[in-house]
Amino acid sequence: MKTLFIIGYMGSGKTTFGKALAAATGYRFIDLDFYIEQRFHATVREIFAQHGEDGFRQIERDMLREVAEFEDTIVSCGGGTPCFFDNMEFMNEKGVTLWLQASRESLFSRLIRKREKRPLLAGHTDEEIRDIIDAQLKAREPFYSKAAHTWQSDSLEDRRQIDTNISDFIAAADFIDF
Repeated sequence: MKTLFIIGYMGSGKTTFGKALAAATGYRFIDLDFYIEQRFHATVREIFAQHGEDGFRQIERDMLREVAEFEDTIVSCGGGTPCFFDNMEFMNEKGVTLWLQASRESLFSRLIRKREKRPLLAGHTDEEIRDIIDAQLKAREPFYSKAAHTWQSDSLEDRRQIDTNISDFIAAADFIDF
């Protein structure tokens, strides 16, 4: 199988969906941010602090190219990964891209519960978080919309919903050899 790259905004369920899909198919799962942290022995936050966003995005680009060489792999990308360099075009060339698209309300509901774990959202009011989501989605959707496939990810709230989504996806995903 070509590498499956899962893209989407933070809170869209990329890691949840990717892990469950990998478990159901026997494919390897890689969370790109976690992969970077393991390779550089630092958190994404620390890498940002040390190298700035430009430095992080270059590292992210390089690591994306590295994991794209693995076979039978599902890669959960960071929310911004498709928006820098030629990453979206590269992923479409090298594998299959899947945009996990969640409604603004689902994103808001998921993100406010874990706002302190997300540096971009920590310390912001609910209304500010809504504004951040709206602004970033407006900027990022042109990149996300270049994905070969889209899957609605509002219903990933519990084990039953996740299992149903994965079963439905596998049944519908004739573009991947599971």
